[in-house]
Amino acid sequence: MRVLIATDTYPPDVSGSSFFASRLATGLAARGHDVHVVCASETGPRKIVRESQVCLHRLRSLPLVVHPRVRFVPPPGVPAVVRRLVGWVRPDVLHTQDHFTIGRAAVRAARRARIPIVATNHFMPDNLLPYLPRRLHRPVSDVAWRDFRRVYDHAHHVTTPTRTAAELLAANGFEGVVEPVSCGVDTTRFSASPDPPAVHRRALGLPDAPTVVYVGRLDEEKRLDELIRALARLPAGDAQLVLVGTGTRRGELERLAARERVAHRVRFLGFVPDDQLPSVYRAADVFAIPGVAELQSIATLEAMASGLPVVAANAVALPHLVLPGENGYLVEPGDVSGLAAALAAVLHSPDRRRSMGDSSRTIAVSHDEQRTWARFEEIYRAVTVGLARRG
Repeated sequence: MRVLIATDTYPPDVSGSSFFASRLATGLAARGHDVHVVCASETGPRKIVRESQVCLHRLRSLPLVVHPRVRFVPPPGVPAVVRRLVGWVRPDVLHTQDHFTIGRAAVRAARRARIPIVATNHFMPDNLLPYLPRRLHRPVSDVAWRDFRRVYDHAHHVTTPTRTAAELLAANGFEGVVEPVSCGVDTTRFSASPDPPAVHRRALGLPDAPTVVYVGRLDEEKRLDELIRALARLPAGDAQLVLVGTGTRRGELERLAARERVAHRVRFLGFVPDDQLPSVYRAADVFAIPGVAELQSIATLEAMASGLPVVAANAVALPHLVLPGENGYLVEPGDVSGLAAALAAVLHSPDRRRSMGDSSRTIAVSHDEQRTWARFEEIYRAVTVGLARRG
């Protein structure tokens, strides 16, 4: 099939939805499909490039003021550009990943051309609200959900990564049927190592100490301040925290680590290329994710596939992945003492760590990305046949 993926965020942008869109595109192309992606240019000017058997149609973009590392496509002129692109590509199906500038224009163009529309939602206002005054949270959230419904109401099939994410849409006024389809994980690339973590720590230049790792953006909604405070409550020399990723709060987190007197135990690795991520997980003893705006968390799936126990916030969709006492622990958001206790429970028991890591791997295998790509192929065929029957 010829598939057009529309997304407002795509690598090198750093986000779960960006990585999913890229993995979906390359995964479908590897299965023999003709895949096109319309997304923002990573450099500014409009261009067409081919990467990993995928044709990328990158539209003119500007840096986002609140997130200079992220680029966006200015709305003026986008509908006409995307309409011409849809007419040129002539896809069998459109799969949009969001309802913003590019996604909205692509849905409109697909409707005009009578092309089946599949829409996956990775959005929740909680990703945006921490950057706004509290008094604006409710009105902005209401407007955001209303805008979401205005676009996704036109999709022939809507998916989200988890059941909780689907329930979130229903709770915010979306009346259509929503199917949970996991973002999936490459369980071949992300797997446990026969070598002990110390070997991988040495390769990364890290001290050989019990290691807690976090992978993701260093931004407000990720609540990494709680993780640093929890580290400070563990005995001196008991563990180190490795933070992988970039974001707006790095400087603030570095200052917090100094105030908590754990700066020498917190390692900021910055951006780590995707091909090096398996080594990062293999260097760790436990994965921690205290954020409260996760509709699934690809990084958590990667850590689990790598055989790591997980200590996570008991929030949104993380309880779908973390079964307390089986492959990790859930901690109430804001409970720093509870977070420290959960980390200590994993770090201080090699047997528990091994058992929980094995359980993580088993759960992750059920999310293997090939199952995800196969399910989307079935959805594409179904909406294509369904639209043809309706004439």
